[in-house]
Order: sequence, then C-alpha cells, then structure tokens
Amino acid sequence: MEIAAFQQLMEDLYGPQDRERGIAATVAWLCEELGELAQAVRKGTDAERLHEMGDVLAWLASLANQLDLSLEEAAMRYRLNPPGF
Repeated sequence: MEIAAFQQLMEDLYGPQDRERGIAATVAWLCEELGELAQAVRKGTDAERLHEMGDVLAWLASLANQLDLSLEEAAMRYRLNPPGF
C-alpha cells in the first residue's frame, strides 16, 4: 500500500473521531503505541512487532491528517536530501 493511500484510509475510517479526540490526545496515543512497539521489539514475536508497527503507522497518519500534512511529503525528504549526507 502506498503511503498516501494508507493516510487516506485512516482518514476515511477514523477522521471525524480523530479530530474530535484532538491533537494532544493523538500524540499521547502515538507515544503509547511507540512504547508498545519498543516492548515488542525487545521481547515480542514477529507477529507482535508487525501489529505494533501498524498501530504506530495508524496513529502517525491520524496526527498527520489532523495537522493537514502529507506523510508522503515528509518521507520524500529522505529521498531528496537524506540527513547525514
């Protein structure tokens, strides 16, 4: 799945409730999911890691949608001008 298509899917599935929740709560949920991913990386199975990566992507897409930003544009930075090069 393309990044933009995934971001649009998250908007279609959860957009109104994400905006109702708000940016601050979305950031808190994203941080919680990052913690769960960190735990899965340390002690989990591949299936658990994959699940948590999906959750992190979903919450990141939610945040990007609320901020009216494109994840695809954010990722393009690494193609055009990667940090450290």
